[in-house]
Amino acid sequence: MSFLNVFLSSQTEQNNISFSKVLAALVAVLVVSRIWTVVRGIRAVNHLPGLRPPFSPFGLPAVLLPTTWWNTSQDVHWARRSELYTDDETISIVPFLVGGPMIWTSNLNVARQIASGGNRTPFFKPRWSARALLLWGMNLFAAEEDVWRKHRRVMGPAFNNELYRLVWNETLKTYREMVASEGWEEKGSASVSAVQGLTFKLALILIGKCAFGFPLSWNDPPRTSDGGMSIQETMQIVTETYMLRVFAPKWVLSLPLKSIRKSNAAYESMALFMKNQVDSRKVEIQDESRKDAFSLLVKANEQEESKNKLSDDELIGNIFIMLFAGHETTAHTLAATLGFLALNQDAQDEVFEQIEEVVGFDRDPEFEDYNNLNKVLAAFFEALRLFPSGHVMIRQASEDTALQVPNPRGQEGTHSMVILKDQVVVVDMVGVQYNPRYYDDPVSYKPSRWHGVKMDSEEFTAFSVGPRACIGRKFASTEAVCFLSMLLRDWKVVPKLNKGESEEEWKARVLDAKIVLTLGVRDVPVTFVKRK
Repeated sequence: MSFLNVFLSSQTEQNNISFSKVLAALVAVLVVSRIWTVVRGIRAVNHLPGLRPPFSPFGLPAVLLPTTWWNTSQDVHWARRSELYTDDETISIVPFLVGGPMIWTSNLNVARQIASGGNRTPFFKPRWSARALLLWGMNLFAAEEDVWRKHRRVMGPAFNNELYRLVWNETLKTYREMVASEGWEEKGSASVSAVQGLTFKLALILIGKCAFGFPLSWNDPPRTSDGGMSIQETMQIVTETYMLRVFAPKWVLSLPLKSIRKSNAAYESMALFMKNQVDSRKVEIQDESRKDAFSLLVKANEQEESKNKLSDDELIGNIFIMLFAGHETTAHTLAATLGFLALNQDAQDEVFEQIEEVVGFDRDPEFEDYNNLNKVLAAFFEALRLFPSGHVMIRQASEDTALQVPNPRGQEGTHSMVILKDQVVVVDMVGVQYNPRYYDDPVSYKPSRWHGVKMDSEEFTAFSVGPRACIGRKFASTEAVCFLSMLLRDWKVVPKLNKGESEEEWKARVLDAKIVLTLGVRDVPVTFVKRK
């Protein structure tokens, strides 16, 4: 019996030693393979310095985790904006566990080379990077090359001065409705815990009126086709659950959870709503009185030859982009503008003085005043610079090519950087807007940067760069100038502080970003004080 115990003990020890050796060997293989992955990745990106995280910032599991010292999530360029490009304007991110190597740049010259467009460009938008834009169908933002040109050809005619005049006039009406409906007319001041509650509603109503021709008012939000949730409620749910639907496995959407059921109902309602919009516009195609953007889009599409026509799914994809991206980006930027003006009373006073000079108090601003209200637009532009909605442009090389990269700040000249076929290059628009090469004191809110700059100038890059820059730029800026002119003429905006809170503490708490499909400011609490 004693001999048997000794024998069994010996066998156990040998098995433990064997298992330990196997485990050690597997760990060694894993470590060596990961080191080799990083070495290959660094070679692929020309030995550029940068970050070496475990995961790619745009994939799982990184997007579900916060940016920390070890994880680079999709907001890494915001969270680390003060340190990411300290030494180099073009860096690399080379994951060692999941994802391929990427080149990131905050240099505008490099950005323009990448976004140059045309048939001969060696860069294209990879399908995976447009995944979040394709949930409802192919659209202008997600399309590439000939498909993009087809979408642009159909959508372009819908964005014209007649539409922008409609935007201006409807913004005036909606502002009046807002003041009356919110009960501000008899008040000396009014506080809101999140000004986005106003700006999102404003932007959605104006998209509804001007992009789709809905007869909406402040107290009568549009309803989905089944008469259930309002479009505003539906869009809020779609926004809150968007990334879940993009990245989660399909089985997750079948779970018997209240939040999942609510999300599914919102998406089904939105899909039905958008399909009905396409069908109704086709019936009303001969109605010349319809001036909304979507009616013009459908009309232009019906007049195209069959090979250039957009399918119903493509029309729905573009409806979604107009509804979601259109109202979200404008609403967030208006909220950021009011937050910055609340903190910067000198800038707000300068804007008010121009409104007083150009418009006065005896009439409402008119569309013809737009070009003379450049300081109002500058306040909006500067907020968009600091919180750029389109925060990244992702491109992939279709062939081996080279970029001319400016030398580090303070050094003249450029040098050539080889980009291998299939290499992903990310234009970091946050990095561009915070780059001291282009802006003096880039972290500060200074609307005066844009005084004297033409309103359609390429110097302003927060709407993106190249031929694919935002098609809705003039729509958004027209809405913003009209709304801000009315609001700031009547009301002074100040921060709504918590008890014992200083303005600097308010700034640190409030003026931070969140990213869903676009980048936007967090909830902005302000108080409006009626001007005497």
